[in-house]
Formats: sequence, C-alpha cells, structure tokens
Amino acid sequence: MGHKKLQRFAEIETFPNVLIYPKDMPGNWNRHFGNSHPLTLELACGKGDYTLGLARKYPEENFMGVDLKGNRIWKGAKTAIDQHIANVAFLRTQIEQITDYFATGEVKDIWITFPDPFLRQSKSKKRLTHPRFLALYQQLLGDGGTVNLKTDSNELYTFTKMVIARMGCRLITDVPDVYALSPVPELLQIQTYYEGMHLADGRTIRFLKFALPAAPIDWKAANLATDEEAAAGKY
Repeated sequence: MGHKKLQRFAEIETFPNVLIYPKDMPGNWNRHFGNSHPLTLELACGKGDYTLGLARKYPEENFMGVDLKGNRIWKGAKTAIDQHIANVAFLRTQIEQITDYFATGEVKDIWITFPDPFLRQSKSKKRLTHPRFLALYQQLLGDGGTVNLKTDSNELYTFTKMVIARMGCRLITDVPDVYALSPVPELLQIQTYYEGMHLADGRTIRFLKFALPAAPIDWKAANLATDEEAAAGKY
C-alpha cells in the first residue's frame, strides 16, 4: 500500500465525520448528528460526490456515504470538514453488513450511484440492486422510503427493471437517458467524478427510482430472468 493511502487511512481515524465499523449505532444516528433530521444513505459512495451534493441541496436533512475503501472516503470526508458541511457523515463497512448499523425505519432513502455492474452473470448477486441487497434495504427504510439508482450501465439498468417487476417493487421513475431531459431534474444534476468521465466518453446515463414491497423479500426464492431476457424486456 502506498504512503499516501496509509496516511489517509490514518487520517480518517481522526475525522469526526467518519465512523469505522462503529458499535451500538442502530437507532442512535440522531445523537451523532445532534438532531432528528431524516437520514439518506449513498451506498458504495466512493469519494462521496453525491453524498456531498445532496447535503448541500438539503441542509435540513442528514446524509451518509457508505463504502469499504477508506482511501476514497477520505476525499469526501475531508471536503465536508474543509467546507463546514455538518450534515454529512461517512461509514466505513461492507454493504453486506449494513443492517448492523441502522434500526428499522431509520433511513429515509437510499442512493446507489454508478456502482460496479458486475457484468458476468455469475456475479449478479453482487449487484447492489439484486434481491439479496433489497432484502437488507427493507430492514432500514421507513414508510415511503425509496431506492434510487443512477448508472451508465444498460445491463444494470435492465437487470434492475427486471428485479423491480419480479419482486413486487413499485417503479416510481424510469429515465433511460437523464441528459435527454429538458430540464434535467435538480437531484439528477449532481455529478460524481465517474459520471463526468462517462459523459466525456459519450455514455448514456440512466436513472431508476422505486419503492420496495411491504412483504418481506425472500431473495433466495427469487426467480430472476437471465441478463439476455432482461435486456429483451422479458421481465
């Protein structure tokens, strides 16, 4: 590991807005933020661009970026400290362990921005919109909570639409080309570092917003279409 990475790992341990595998946090995030404002998560947040963008737009709400890679979290956390953005925090942990840190209904919304699409079919369970993960999100989201996906991957976009249809989710917004909209909705104008790169490459940016079903998701019993069937619209 390079010296800069080692230095950043050491620094985030001193940052007041970074929590690394914290204990006894479910139901106690209001205490951390010092208020009872709604809490939104950005999962696999990377450098936290979307977390910061949302926090700037909605200072009356709290936002948290979740990622395992401390080197990336450092950037977002340092920016929040330098710019005095008090309604932002970062949680370093695996997404698979997310239910260890939040009480039922403690999260208002979830954002997933430009995650790894895991294009190989054998890796589909790692996709953050796979039913395996949606079952975890059910345990965090309150009434009316939503999952928001922004991606350049048509494969992940079509896969997620198939999951929404087959798992009884409620599709709220489906945008096959964000920048074809006029105007682009305010929330979708926030750009991550990777989105800027994708746009420079001429890629199409897609967006889905959906609500999870009331009944618990049994992801092990999920009968999902193949990627090819999803791409053909056979949901």
